[in-house]
Amino acid sequence: MNDTNIVIAIGRFTKDPELKFTQTGTALTNFSIAVNEKYKDTEKVNYFDCVSFGKTAEVICQYCKKGARVAIDGRLSQERWETNDGEKRSKVVIKVDNIQFLNNKNEQGE
Repeated sequence: MNDTNIVIAIGRFTKDPELKFTQTGTALTNFSIAVNEKYKDTEKVNYFDCVSFGKTAEVICQYCKKGARVAIDGRLSQERWETNDGEKRSKVVIKVDNIQFLNNKNEQGE
């Protein structure tokens, strides 16, 4: 049986994305989205770190601004690194494969 790793989220950009390039010249962007969760009378905001590569990263940087409402799909990935003090760290990010723009023409981040 194969494992499945699929994430779909709808949220808003928390800041403007920035385009960077890897040493091999591949475009990449790191960004985060805020996703509102409502349960009965309680509302909670969840923040998710995301990363995208290639043409998708370029499109995100060209068209997305802080506040832009988007639907993303991709997969979870655990990033691991070691600090200068030798401490091991990790975090889970969403590797975005596809993005859909959900803003109305009057909304910020168009």
